[in-house]
Amino acid sequence: MTVCALCKVNAATNKIGAAGNIPVCQGCLARMTKPAEGAKTVETPPVTVASKPIPEVQPTEDGAVPLPAPEELRKHLDDYVIGQDDAKRVLSVAVYNHYKRVNFNLSKAPLPGGGHKVELSKSNILMIGPTGTGKTHITNTLAKALGVPFASVDATSIIANGVKEIESFIFKLLQNADFDVERAERGIVYIDEIDKITARHTKEGHGIQQALLKTIEGSVATIAIPHLRKRVDVNTLNILFIVGGAHVGLDSIVHERTGIGMMNFGHGGTEADKLIKDVTPGDLARYGYIPEFIGRIPVTVGLHGLGEDALIDILTEPKNAIVKQYKQMFAMENVDLEFTREALLLVAAKALALKTGARGLRTIIEDAMLETMYSVPGMKNLLRVIVTADVINKVGTPRLEFIQAREDEPLPELAIKTPRTKTATL
Repeated sequence: MTVCALCKVNAATNKIGAAGNIPVCQGCLARMTKPAEGAKTVETPPVTVASKPIPEVQPTEDGAVPLPAPEELRKHLDDYVIGQDDAKRVLSVAVYNHYKRVNFNLSKAPLPGGGHKVELSKSNILMIGPTGTGKTHITNTLAKALGVPFASVDATSIIANGVKEIESFIFKLLQNADFDVERAERGIVYIDEIDKITARHTKEGHGIQQALLKTIEGSVATIAIPHLRKRVDVNTLNILFIVGGAHVGLDSIVHERTGIGMMNFGHGGTEADKLIKDVTPGDLARYGYIPEFIGRIPVTVGLHGLGEDALIDILTEPKNAIVKQYKQMFAMENVDLEFTREALLLVAAKALALKTGARGLRTIIEDAMLETMYSVPGMKNLLRVIVTADVINKVGTPRLEFIQAREDEPLPELAIKTPRTKTATL
């Protein structure tokens, strides 16, 4: 018989704690779970579990990438990305088509019916949307779903360091492919802040775009690998380049052409969400892209700004949601963690006020939870931590619930030991 870890007398009928390994009897459990006078019940928002993940895939012997259908890719994105339904749909199709093209061009098998094989051109992707809407996150998630290497880089580094910096983009992809050249040549590179290399933002814009053309379209780049003391050739023909940026000011160009109300692309808004599909190559040219560069990024994807509800969903719903990660860390200390609805609302409001979108959520929570993360590992008999709005505002401490039968009778440290067997005297 397992004895209750609290009273050391009665038989344990329940197990508590984040890991479910602390035996307690019914009486002690009732005393612990009885609400304190004046205490309020905290309701945790429901968590939606999405579809099954795509199994990890590996390239075939000829280097072809096993391809989930666009619908499967979309379902995989739904597991990790909140909202952005139109963008997820467009990207799923565009990425599927890219790797279908790669596999087709690599294949040496004859066409059904013996038709003439036509080489398919590459279609890179342009993403337009405010900061913090998930541009990097979506592309990284797609790369993981396909099992291909991924590199995220910043276009502004070219302005600071010159066009030779472009080689570092390929080096980073090669590095993330464990310096396997063939894998790197099937990878995805996401270039953020691409709008910063337009003529409207820098006088070197046209020159930088010209320098990027060959790499994006397909060329052989010779990359030095210092620690291996050698140089390797990487063909970028089958590398998918996805470029993105906020494109602040693009709204006025579309407004002038269409006569429809201002959209405010760079900061989000309902009008931006509705009219972003109206962006044309002519609008991009007026914004400062050269025609040749526009021709290399024929697929345009719009992402809309995130509201309060969407930010709360991002905090709680995806498989790798921030709140779920914190719950896991506390569970490793055998402690349950809860966030009140008010706390989550405040985190979302702070991110909106900072105009950082989803990107700022982790920073806000990390800052607010620092003291709690510092003190919890040293606490004994701690059962639950409840994070309130005061914690997020840094004007209060979380509510703590301990494993003890009475407030005036602290329990000894709960260590799971082999219970002593009591023998009744007859």
